[in-house]
Amino acid sequence: MTRSVAPHARPLVRRREWIVWFAILAAATGGMLAFRTQLNEAHVALLYLLVVQGGSARGGRPLGFALAATAFLAFDLFFLPPFNTLVIQDPFNWLVLLAFLVTSVVSAQLLYRAQSEAEEARERAVEIDRLAALGAETLNAARAEQALTAIVAVIRSSLALDDCAVYMTDASSNDMRLATESGVGAESVAIPDRFLEWDERGGADAFFRPLQVRGTTVGVLRISRGGGLALTPAQVRVLDALAYYAALGVERVQLVAEAERAAALQEAHRAKDAVIASVSHDLRTPLTTIKGLAHEIAKSGDDRAEVIEEEADRLNTFVAQMLDLSRIATGGAAADVQANEAEDLLGAAAQQVAGRLGEHELRIDVNGGDALLFGRFDFAQMLRALVNLLENAAKYSPASAPIDLAAYRDGAWLVFEVADRGPGVPESERGRIFEPFYRRGDRAPDVGGVGLGLAIARGIVNAQGGDLTVSIRSGGGSVFRICVPAIAVDDLINERGATA
Repeated sequence: MTRSVAPHARPLVRRREWIVWFAILAAATGGMLAFRTQLNEAHVALLYLLVVQGGSARGGRPLGFALAATAFLAFDLFFLPPFNTLVIQDPFNWLVLLAFLVTSVVSAQLLYRAQSEAEEARERAVEIDRLAALGAETLNAARAEQALTAIVAVIRSSLALDDCAVYMTDASSNDMRLATESGVGAESVAIPDRFLEWDERGGADAFFRPLQVRGTTVGVLRISRGGGLALTPAQVRVLDALAYYAALGVERVQLVAEAERAAALQEAHRAKDAVIASVSHDLRTPLTTIKGLAHEIAKSGDDRAEVIEEEADRLNTFVAQMLDLSRIATGGAAADVQANEAEDLLGAAAQQVAGRLGEHELRIDVNGGDALLFGRFDFAQMLRALVNLLENAAKYSPASAPIDLAAYRDGAWLVFEVADRGPGVPESERGRIFEPFYRRGDRAPDVGGVGLGLAIARGIVNAQGGDLTVSIRSGGGSVFRICVPAIAVDDLINERGATA
């Protein structure tokens, strides 16, 4: 709300503004004098320029000029050697002073002009508000395309244009395509690579204006009129107001299209997961039959039965991993997150992988000092993720190279580390190795597996509010790090005491 001032009170208000701003100028000068040895000419000029601009904005052009002149003298007197004199020792300082004075005067004049234009704009606020409200109402249309078409029609009728069209970026080709138009001839128009500032003198038959929302260009508005476009400043302001609604309309169309694509993609993912789950489930019965028959054949002394059983077990493992991955992707792998001890998990993991690591030595380190390490995780699921990491380390580490398994507290996290002496993971592939079925192309295919172990491990950890990352190990190899929420022993005692 604008507060009006009575005519007889205006001189008093003006006098008060002058007193306040000259006091601010004096305070700024005194403050800089206290640090004069640490300041240079740029610091002084910038602070004085801020005071001049503030005074001009509040008190008008006369106050701005007066502050500029006073600051000019104070600049010379107190901050240019020799100090406390109007003598200028370095001729270069004349350039500094003159640049400051010219900048101050010009900024005061520009502020005065901007205030005058703002006053003129306020006089036309009623018309602009009415047109803006009309543009806003069009956004309530049932479909985004209908809203955009209505906005284009409003722009054309308000400015008496022959043609008005909106172009938007095509998601498939990144080229501009016609979204909607009111008039004729928009399809065959080429959009320029650069957009020129609006020329109020007119002359051109068509004008292109980029449509932006939050600093991002979402489309292009084209307006045209036979005989040249010569809009008044008021019409330009109306165009700017409605062009923003056109930009919002384009953004709405794009968001609707993206939502439809996302919904279709999500539905495709659901169908894919359903097919995988169904096929994987149906494969288990024939695999069980194959393994049983192979076991019967083995009794007759046929050595090929052992190969059949091994391949059936391998395929059965793959089917189980596919089912697990499907459940993780659909959120069906519910986690029973409780307080568990880190040392128990490491012991269970070491026991489960015994016999699977070949010649690799498993070295375990629990860095907890005298205190026990506890974290919040699903013991069975986390055991599975940890075993996957240990088996992965055994596959890629050289024969007889040790594998290190450690646990320690890192702030609010309980960290489990599996470190190997394998080839390491380049930084460009550290995100991709956790994707399903991904295997590095420069590695031999004889390491076994199909690339699901790491994907399942990360899915398990993420489902429990943790994270799984990989980094380069000093001296060669990789370090896989699982982070889960830690819990202090005292907190655990208090929790169990409260539930007892």
